[in-house]
Amino acid sequence: MWSRVFILCACVCAYSESRVVNTAQGPVKGYQDGSGLYIFYNIPYAKAPTGKDRFKAPLPATNRSYVLEAINKGIVCPQSTELFSMYNETITITEDCLIANIFVPDTKKTSLPVIVYVHGGAFILGQGNFLTYKQFAKTNDIIVVTFNYRLGAHGFLCMGTDDIPGNAGMKDQVALLRWVKENIANFGGDSDDVTIAGYSAGSVAVDLLMLSDMAKGLFNKVIPESGANTVAWGVQTDPMKNAKEYGKLLNFTVDDVYSLEEFYKTVSYEILTSKQFDLFSRPDSTFLLSPCVERNTEGEEFLIDSPVNILKSGRYNKVPILYGFANMEGLLRTNLFEEWKNKMNEDFTEFLPPDLQFNSEEEKKIVANKIKEFYFGGKVTDENTLSYVDFFSDVLFTYSTLRAVKLHLEAGHDKIYLYEYVFVDDDVPVVLHTNVRGATHCAQSVGVGDGNFTHADDEPFSPETREMKKIVRELWSNFVKTGLPVPEGSNFPSWPPVGKGWSPHMELNNPLQLKGSLLKERTLFWDEIYEKYYRHPSPPQNIAKRFEL
Repeated sequence: MWSRVFILCACVCAYSESRVVNTAQGPVKGYQDGSGLYIFYNIPYAKAPTGKDRFKAPLPATNRSYVLEAINKGIVCPQSTELFSMYNETITITEDCLIANIFVPDTKKTSLPVIVYVHGGAFILGQGNFLTYKQFAKTNDIIVVTFNYRLGAHGFLCMGTDDIPGNAGMKDQVALLRWVKENIANFGGDSDDVTIAGYSAGSVAVDLLMLSDMAKGLFNKVIPESGANTVAWGVQTDPMKNAKEYGKLLNFTVDDVYSLEEFYKTVSYEILTSKQFDLFSRPDSTFLLSPCVERNTEGEEFLIDSPVNILKSGRYNKVPILYGFANMEGLLRTNLFEEWKNKMNEDFTEFLPPDLQFNSEEEKKIVANKIKEFYFGGKVTDENTLSYVDFFSDVLFTYSTLRAVKLHLEAGHDKIYLYEYVFVDDDVPVVLHTNVRGATHCAQSVGVGDGNFTHADDEPFSPETREMKKIVRELWSNFVKTGLPVPEGSNFPSWPPVGKGWSPHMELNNPLQLKGSLLKERTLFWDEIYEKYYRHPSPPQNIAKRFEL
């Protein structure tokens, strides 16, 4: 008990000046930390329901009469802890995890623009401050909000019932945006000038928020960084199949969906999260648990149709988008190359995403061989690891982004700014079996944030990397403030919106270069496949409810 009191006192006393801000739930007290910001950690923006209601939409945050000491308590939502043990982080895992962190510049200005960042982690792990944005906030007079949302089965199990409707984690994100709308003016922010941004799964999330009626009017610009709403791992193709599969991983083997639902509602969080980390290594390029198309159940639905259908309909909020990815996103799969190269040669069908459907196994093999021939000349070897990187870049990130861009343009959206991040420093390791370097998954996100995913400041970086960070932060700041990455009067080269043929796009390097079509050949190749074999994600099958006598 006394050690906890001492730690709390040490945390508070380490800060100098403080500021108390009123919120709808009660006052919160944040502190300066020497970075030129007032920081408010761990503010409850909603409350996760518990017990058998654990998968439902969030509840309102509890009102308080006292001043909340808004200091960092390391709160994260229930998840596997492997990642945190790797980084030697001290965390507190709790169901009551729906908290926001607010970084406010020390300025007398009011009505500051606001950016809300959604963290990544494949929808199965992570926390709001995986990356922080102190430098970005203080040098640009922008309020930054980060936050937690429910993850894995807790946030994305989708059975289409009143108790497990799906998309709990996305409804948490909507609740956060509603909280920001109601409260951010008290922190000095403009509630009508909110940009949503996210990296990896957070990128998919903000891309989906743009399509959801629940989130209309809560933001006016979007920055998806390495992830798109049309990707197979972004929306479950068959949620009920996934619910059964994850149940088997947890050793639930009864072939009865009602019993499965009861199992999920009563199992401990330790068991519920125990297999989530294993989902990172699925060859089908999904992570099993993610947003879904919902059935009509109690409460609001976050997503009622497939993203492709919504984009084609044009019935969504066409806000400006800063859209792109790094040039070697697929590097995140090179740790599996030695294990997977033989599997890919033996049966490439295992590596097809589940949003492709075929009339027969023979047809599936024909398409798989066509893809293997296109990327690898028919065989995966140590000599074509760059093609391995390209394949996973396209399946996981790049094709879905460029497919979405095309659908946006066909729907009349003309405010999309497309980029490819290509900057690499000399200390970046070369790609396996090559002497080539590339920008890895979410490299541009690290450019915007402080440090990287394991270091909280910029000191470990070379002068070249620090200069690139300045460039990326200025582009992002311009977009947050004006809706244009390169507004009039900027020293950067002109950057017009993307048009047909995925052209033009900006190559993010030092210096910046405006270029033509982005990955046109590879995108057209996948377009041909998806036009013929695409399977839209569907809501969970209708389960007749039992009646208790």
